[in-house]
Amino acid sequence: ALKDFMPVGRIGFIPSVLVVHPALPVNDVKALIRLAKAQPGKLDYSSSGKGAPSHLFVEYFKAMAHVDIVEIPYKNTAQALTDVMGGQVMMNLPILAAALPHVRAGRLKALAVTSGKRASVAAEIPTLAESAGLPGYEAAQWQGLIAPAGTPPDIVTRINAELNRALQLPDVKERIGNLGVEFAPNAPPQFAADIKADIAKWDQLIRSLGIRLE
Repeated sequence: ALKDFMPVGRIGFIPSVLVVHPALPVNDVKALIRLAKAQPGKLDYSSSGKGAPSHLFVEYFKAMAHVDIVEIPYKNTAQALTDVMGGQVMMNLPILAAALPHVRAGRLKALAVTSGKRASVAAEIPTLAESAGLPGYEAAQWQGLIAPAGTPPDIVTRINAELNRALQLPDVKERIGNLGVEFAPNAPPQFAADIKADIAKWDQLIRSLGIRLE
């Protein structure tokens, strides 16, 4: 990923949200941590498979909070979320856009978003760092443009400028914003640094926990 591609520019972040079945007797992440510590290995969460954001983001939280919550891997995101609403599994960490209609309808309880800042489409939901009292927790998928390695720098600069211009257009902001994207455009050098930092962060977690694809 670092050798074959050249970062052009980031579009933004896609926050995930920690949701639980409405019957679970917790209303914030601190209460969830207390419950998990009182019942180690008893709570579970659904993921959409090993290495998926819904898996790694929860494992990152577990490592920081020192709790034992069991992963129940699923083959797809929809079923993983559906079974939380049905009470077969207690929690899930989908992208915010997928979960928000169910949260607003009362089928799920939202405890926190995983991004560094509250999401503009659901500012009432705190960040996980806030709700859990875990400063430094931040995990969100990002979207951006990359080009083949060796693309001339002036071409990369031109595409980045056009990308950032397009992201200011009202209809573009509305359509992408409705998908739950938090805009965060940047220049190629910053995007490259962010990608390197992201790879290092998740590589360290995966290696420390011994996570392997099955």
